[in-house]
Amino acid sequence: MILGTNELASRFEGVFGVAPDGVWQAPGRVNLIGEHTDYNEGFVLPFAIDRTARVAVRLRPDSTLRMLSTFGNQGLTTADTGALDRSTARGWTKYPLGVIWALQQRGLPIPGLDLLLDSDVPRGAGLASSHAIQCAVISALNTLTAAGLRVEDMVLATQRAENEFVGAPTGIMDQSASLRATPGHAVFLDCRDQSVRLVPFDAEGAGLVLLVIDTRVSHSHAEGGYGSRRESCELGAEVLGVKALRDVGMEDLEEASGLLDAETFRRVRHVVTENDRVLRTVGLLEAAGPEAIGPLLDASHASMRDDFEISCAELDLAVDAARSGGAIGARMTGGGFGGSAIALAPAGAEPQVRAAVERAFAQAGYAAPDIFSVRPAAGAMRLA
Repeated sequence: MILGTNELASRFEGVFGVAPDGVWQAPGRVNLIGEHTDYNEGFVLPFAIDRTARVAVRLRPDSTLRMLSTFGNQGLTTADTGALDRSTARGWTKYPLGVIWALQQRGLPIPGLDLLLDSDVPRGAGLASSHAIQCAVISALNTLTAAGLRVEDMVLATQRAENEFVGAPTGIMDQSASLRATPGHAVFLDCRDQSVRLVPFDAEGAGLVLLVIDTRVSHSHAEGGYGSRRESCELGAEVLGVKALRDVGMEDLEEASGLLDAETFRRVRHVVTENDRVLRTVGLLEAAGPEAIGPLLDASHASMRDDFEISCAELDLAVDAARSGGAIGARMTGGGFGGSAIALAPAGAEPQVRAAVERAFAQAGYAAPDIFSVRPAAGAMRLA
């Protein structure tokens, strides 16, 4: 349960002995469809969820950083804005430290600060918990330092923090969703030019529910699987003579199969077909509503399982069990190698879907998954 704004501010004052300058929040996200297309300059369709990271922040007159969270046992962390060291950053503090470092790289002087973090975005679940922290922090610093950053600037700064400070080779989808989302809509993002179109996604109005199935298999973008997939995509683009796989069309796949080794071709085929699925999903949402997109969710999961090979046994079981329980479509979401699946189901079938997944996990001897519903929520904002 996330702390209320006043309670977080009160906790801050109890820890640091003075009231914060303000409280900001930024949401996690679910990616409805469009996986591993962002760093290939393609299309994605995420939405912000009603799970958020909140930070109470106060600027200091010196260069000292003091950071504490309401969860875990890391305790109070101290650092100096003039001597940030990515090699010694640990745990969740990598994310605010990375944001401060990235802003410094833009030539912005960042003073010391006190920060208290609270979050109910599940960590390691593929719901962008790290980006929620980064987006809350950069929103706070943009306001408190009067930096005047546009949302596009904040997207790129948090990406640089993630890539170069944290060491995770991610694209711009997660922070774009967290910073630019609105309630009741998915964010149709062109990752080449950052252009955005908000697409209505009212599952509840269509008599549907979107369930997140957290397999509790933790993943990390800073580990090798994510990076190796990105390298395969870059190799494919180089061999095919294009700037990015965004420039390869469905009609080019037959020729590509003769130019690429089998594994690289499978990686390329996933990205190309996933871009096509994003575009078709947007079209269906605008023309027919969310009840029409189930088969595209299923096809996306099959592509991630077979071509991109980023699923795992628990994710596959979650998807299959949800479908057998009555979901109209299901897929893993996020970077893969663990994390969460999503299932779009008739509201009346929610109990059966939950029961089917829980039963399947118990029979397989897996830890019980955490299953909860989400709805499209607002992006980052100041609360106090």
